[in-house]
Amino acid sequence: MIIAKRKPIKDILKMIDKDKKILLVGCGTCVTVCSAGGEKEVGILSKLIKIAFREESKSIQIIERTIKRQCEKEFVEEIREEIISCDAILSMGCGIGVQTIADMFEDIPVYPALDTSFDGMPEEQGVWVELCSCCGNCILDKTGGICPITRCPKSLLNGPCGGAQNGMCEVDKDTPCAWQLIYDRLKKQGKLDALTEIEPIRDWSTSRNGGVRKIVREDLKL
Repeated sequence: MIIAKRKPIKDILKMIDKDKKILLVGCGTCVTVCSAGGEKEVGILSKLIKIAFREESKSIQIIERTIKRQCEKEFVEEIREEIISCDAILSMGCGIGVQTIADMFEDIPVYPALDTSFDGMPEEQGVWVELCSCCGNCILDKTGGICPITRCPKSLLNGPCGGAQNGMCEVDKDTPCAWQLIYDRLKKQGKLDALTEIEPIRDWSTSRNGGVRKIVREDLKL
């Protein structure tokens, strides 16, 4: 799940300072689950913007909409009429959603109301933790389902560094050492022999180092 958080209100107000009518668009998937950009958050941000404008004796018209997914054009098309009627779009979707709308309506400014943070999971109520770096070459089968690239600050591939103490990371004393977690998991599964296999130097071309990534499934194309 993509995890995001709302930008500081002062930054959002600066983006829309010259606009008279904006469409504030939420997204009904990832950012709804992490309480950053769903219908509720759209309503809250709309009220904050109106209050701020009123305090400066300025007026602004805000249309509030939340669509199922901002990253898919068919759902964006549902609000086409509202989009073209506004001076700008304020997106409460992830960076992909912002870019999808911007690509479809190149003559209308699209502003990000959120900062896209990482891919992760809800650890507990109000807490989300990063678990995946989307590196494009998954090795979770070798590490007990625990990603050392993401969960080890040094992205070590063949065991822990010398700084880990009592199972905790030297970079952040409150964070468990990823390789301690991997060892404990593989021990429970009776697969510690997997740790004797040396993982070769990583090919980072499947990650961002290789440029913009694209997956094409010929069997799904029309």
